[in-house]
Amino acid sequence: MALDGTGYFSSQTIHCASCLHKVHRNGSRTSYHQMLGAAIMHPDVREVIPLMPEPMVKQDGTAKNDGERNAAKRFLVTRRQDHPHLKFLVTEDRLRSHAPHIETLHAHGLHDILGVKEGEHTSLFQQVQAAEHRGRVTSYERHDRATGLVHRFRFVNDVPLNESHAALRVNVIAYWEMGAERVQHLSGVTDVRVSQRNVYHLMRGGRARWKIANETCNTLVRRDS
Repeated sequence: MALDGTGYFSSQTIHCASCLHKVHRNGSRTSYHQMLGAAIMHPDVREVIPLMPEPMVKQDGTAKNDGERNAAKRFLVTRRQDHPHLKFLVTEDRLRSHAPHIETLHAHGLHDILGVKEGEHTSLFQQVQAAEHRGRVTSYERHDRATGLVHRFRFVNDVPLNESHAALRVNVIAYWEMGAERVQHLSGVTDVRVSQRNVYHLMRGGRARWKIANETCNTLVRRDS
C-alpha cells in the first residue's frame, strides 16, 4: 500500500471553511485543499486499487493547518477498522521516514519500506558507515540478461534511525540500477530483515511507490478538475 499527499485546489480568491491557508511575504493569502492518497499495488501489475483518500482540512477548533502526518493517523485508524486482519507493507517517500510516523505504522501492525536521502538523514548514514567499518554491510549484485541491467545492492540490518530515536531500529538498503547509458540510485529503510534472498523484491516493492503518483493521485486530480 502506497501513501502520498497531493494538492487538488488552490486559489487566492475562492475559499471555504475547510480550506488550508498560506500567507505569502507580500501579505497575499492562498487557500488550498490537499489529500492523502492511498492505493494497493504490486510491482508486477500495472493496475492499482485506489482506496478512499483522507482529506486534509482545517479541523474544528484548531488554528493550524492540517498535514500529512495527522491525515495518515486518521487514515490508518479507518483502514484498520475496515480491514482489521489485512496485511499491508506500506511504501512512502523520504518525507515519511521519521520516527513518529514509523511508530504509528508499527502500532497498526504494518510493515514499511520508506525512502531516505543521505543529506536529510545524516545520523542514519553515519551509522551505516560505522557498520561498514565493522564489516556488517553486505554487498550483492544481480545481472539481468534480458535487459542488460546490473542491480547492485548494499544493505545492513539493525541500525538506529537517528540519535534522537536510537531504540527505533531499521534495516537500510542502498540500490543502484546500472545500464549502458545511465545509473539510477535510491536508498530506503524497512522493518523487514534484509537478505540476499529478498533484497531485490524489497527494492521492487519500494519502487512501486511511484504508481501512487501516476496511476492514483494524478488521475484523481485530473478527473476532479
